[in-house]
Amino acid sequence: MTPGSQHPEDTAAQPLRSDAERNRGRIIAAARSVFARDGLNASMASVAREAGVGIATMFRRFPTKEELVAAVFADRMDAYADAVAVALEDPDPWHGFVGYIETACAMQAADYGFADVLTTSFPTAKAMEGRRNEALEGMLRLIDRAKAAGRLREDFDSSDIVLLHMANAGVVNATGGAAPDAWRRVVALFIQSLEAPARGPLPPSPPHDDLHKAMLRASPAELTTPEPDTAG
Repeated sequence: MTPGSQHPEDTAAQPLRSDAERNRGRIIAAARSVFARDGLNASMASVAREAGVGIATMFRRFPTKEELVAAVFADRMDAYADAVAVALEDPDPWHGFVGYIETACAMQAADYGFADVLTTSFPTAKAMEGRRNEALEGMLRLIDRAKAAGRLREDFDSSDIVLLHMANAGVVNATGGAAPDAWRRVVALFIQSLEAPARGPLPPSPPHDDLHKAMLRASPAELTTPEPDTAG
């Protein structure tokens, strides 16, 4: 065999790799549309139908639903973390804090899937959870700044952000297209209740470990379960 010549199998393999990449792109695009419309409880089979691929092809590309979710929402989680960074750059701590809440809740309202992502934990999606943790660290600084400025009530806890996202996700999913702006009123009511001086004490916040368990429980049952082997 002369140097630089291609083995026949190498030539044949290239179209397969290109086809696999095309299928992956089609699956991600379809999942983005399906999850945005139906939330994370949408089935993998519905994503495969939307993408026009077989279920076996779907699970070759994404063995678990969690891997698919991580691929679909990586850019949105980046945008979420970026929203915290932008808020920290605001010279007015209260304006930055409120701006972050409004931006994050608007992201939930625009995408039912992302509304679920912010209230669900994905233990094996390390990159996405890393970005979430990065955003959490920024949120803690936002909270400290707003309290130091005397604008945020002192008994506000970071777990209240999670509760807000859970409440907003519920409103977004319940109202849907029937009352698409209802979430704005709920978020405004929440924000106004946070501003100092507080009119009265709040009940204790839930322990952070318990809230994390709730986020895990919110995960769709099949999120980390690989599809059983399919014949053929």
